[in-house]
Amino acid sequence: MPVSADTFPTRQVTIISPYQAGGTSDIIARLLVRRLGEIWKQAVIVENRAGANGGIGLTAVARAPADGYTLLAVASSALTINPLIYRNISYDVSRDLAPISRTGFVPNVVVVNPAVPVKDLKEFIALARSKTGSLNFASQGNGSNGHLTGEMFAQQTNVQLTHIGYKGSAPAVTDLVSGQIQVMFDNLPTVLEQIRGGQLRALAVTSAARTPLLPDVPTVAESGYPGFDSSAWFAVLAPKATPEAVRGEIERAVVAAMTDVEIQRKFSELGITAIAGGSEELARRIDAESRSWKSVIDKAGIKVE
Repeated sequence: MPVSADTFPTRQVTIISPYQAGGTSDIIARLLVRRLGEIWKQAVIVENRAGANGGIGLTAVARAPADGYTLLAVASSALTINPLIYRNISYDVSRDLAPISRTGFVPNVVVVNPAVPVKDLKEFIALARSKTGSLNFASQGNGSNGHLTGEMFAQQTNVQLTHIGYKGSAPAVTDLVSGQIQVMFDNLPTVLEQIRGGQLRALAVTSAARTPLLPDVPTVAESGYPGFDSSAWFAVLAPKATPEAVRGEIERAVVAAMTDVEIQRKFSELGITAIAGGSEELARRIDAESRSWKSVIDKAGIKVE
């Protein structure tokens, strides 16, 4: 019997989060599955398959049965950056995956260990210029949004920072708090509590506008670099051959979840802006951002084996 929107889902749906637990993408996925479970009245679970900046989990979804029961909740970097930097990549976004909808976006925050003797971004840039290449910046992994945001920052401010890629935000933040790393360009939800607790110092946010959760922290643009704007966003996708009717039902449910008042409240408390743009908006975003990151990647000469 063909799968249709009228009968989908009739059993458990698995959403693969291709990162370690605790990162922003994983947080979004876990909030999303609760609401989808209520909408569908079926079990919806998150399965973590970390590695290769999301590539391992993404490949698993691309190769999964195209019936709607295996979905992907992923950060933008795996869709727009990975294909530009990995020499041997086992998936093709447009060929293997069907867009469903974006779910949210967050600014990155420029955070330093409090032992770094700077109070604002101007002082940090001056310090970095005086210690060319000796300050390390951490990211969630090679090719992650945090990595590319750091590279874009270095290019626009004319500083040299040494990139250290980790396998996820959690271990990177741990080393940043302990002082082994000096600076990070991380998603706001991942470092918000450490900022509030004084374990990290926020110098700037990378989005075009300030975040209401850190109203006194200026943007990079306000700090002397007009036009600087980098945010991480997150999305749900399905295997490409998933029947159109099923994709439509998944899109309907995800959009309904993202427009739910309670979901939006929880997202806002974490510094996440909920998005419910649907499949066409997501497809346009992937294309536009892939082109914009290419210039940063080419200038930095980033390639990952």
